[in-house]
Amino acid sequence: MSKITIPFGPQHVALKEPENFMLVLEGEQIQGATVNLGYNHRGMEKAAEERTYLQDLYLIERVCGICSHSHTTCYITNVEELAKAETPKRALAIRTLVAELERVHSHLLWLGVAGYEMGFETLFMYTWRDREQVLDCLELLSGNRVHYSINTLGGVRRDVSAEQRAEVMKRIDYLVERTNYYIKLATEEPTIYARTSKVGMLPPEEALRRNAVGPTARASGIARDVRKDDPYLIYNELDFKVITHNTNDVFGRLVVRALELVESYKMIKQVLNNLPEGPIAVKVPMRIAPGEAVNHYEAPRGEDIHYLKSNGTDKPERLKVRAPTLANLQSVQYMLEGGWMADVPLVIAAIDPCMSCTDRAVVWDPKKGKKQTYGWEELRKMAIDQYKRRGVDFSRLG
Repeated sequence: MSKITIPFGPQHVALKEPENFMLVLEGEQIQGATVNLGYNHRGMEKAAEERTYLQDLYLIERVCGICSHSHTTCYITNVEELAKAETPKRALAIRTLVAELERVHSHLLWLGVAGYEMGFETLFMYTWRDREQVLDCLELLSGNRVHYSINTLGGVRRDVSAEQRAEVMKRIDYLVERTNYYIKLATEEPTIYARTSKVGMLPPEEALRRNAVGPTARASGIARDVRKDDPYLIYNELDFKVITHNTNDVFGRLVVRALELVESYKMIKQVLNNLPEGPIAVKVPMRIAPGEAVNHYEAPRGEDIHYLKSNGTDKPERLKVRAPTLANLQSVQYMLEGGWMADVPLVIAAIDPCMSCTDRAVVWDPKKGKKQTYGWEELRKMAIDQYKRRGVDFSRLG
C-alpha cells in the first residue's frame, strides 16, 4: 500500500487554534507525523520590552485566556524577586485560591472538549454548564470571568470578604457533587473507555525523554508537579495528592484531570477556611535594579516557566515564556505515530493544547545565513506595509 502525506491544519474543524500537523498515512494508519509551529505568533515577548512592568502584567495575562492567572503569577513572582518585595501572606493565599479555581475552570472546559471530540456531546453540554459555576466564582472574586487581573505588583487587587467566601463554598459543594458524577462516567462508561483506551499511547520512558509535563506526564505514571516538587505561594501548607495514572493513554489523561478536580476543591476549601490576616499588597518600586530571575508554576496544562531580566529601568530587558504546551507537543508526535487518522483530533486535544501560549517564529535570512532580529517598531512598520499591499491603511492609527 502506498503512503501519502496530508496536512492536518492549520485550518481544521477539530483545531480551536491554527497549527499544522503533517501526517504520513498508509491507508488509515499514521506512519509518521511532524508538528509545525508559527501560525499564531503574536510577538508577546518582544512587546513586553516596550512596556513597563505593570503594563506587562496585563499583556502577559493575554498570553492565554484559560491560563491567564498562571502566566501573570509566574511573571509577577520574577518581578517581586528582582525587586526584593515581601509579598503579604494573605495575597499569596488569594493567588493560590484563584490558581485552583482556574485549574477547575480549565479541567471542566477540557472534559467538555474531550467529550465533543469523542462524539459524547451530552458530556460537553453538562461540563460546560457546570463550568459556569466556577466562572461565577472567579467573577465574584475578581470582577472578571476569564482575564481575572487579580494580581498586581506586590500583591493582589482585591480582598475576599466573608460573603464572597460563603458563596464560593456553596458553589464548590455543588461542583464536588457534579464532579463525582463525571468521575463515575469517566471510569465506568463503556463508550468512553472504548473510545479512549489504548489511544495516543505514551509510555513513561518516552514521556520522560520528551519532557512531558502536567496531566500528560502524570497519566503516564510520572508524579511530576511543581506544587509538590518546588512549592510556591502557599502550596507547602496545603494537603493534596499528586494524581497519576498508569494506562499511558487518552483514558488516563481523562482520569487524571477528573481526579485532580477533587484535589483542587480540597485546596480551595483549605484556603478559604484559613485565610491569613493582614494586608493584600505592598509597594514595589517602578524601576528595578539589574538582575535575572526564573520561576516555574504548575499551570492546568503543566509546568509553566518564565525568565525575566531587568536593567535598572521601569521596563524589562528580556522576557521569555516556556508554556506547557510547547513541552507537550514533542510527545504528540510520538502519540500520533502508529495510530489511526480518526484518532488525531482526540490525541491532540488530550494534551489540552494552547497554540497562543506556544507559538514561536524565527526569521531566517538566506543571504546572510543567519537569523534576523527585528525591533518592535520595525515589526509594526512591516505589518502596516503588509496591510497596505492588501488595500488597508493602518498607518494613521496611534
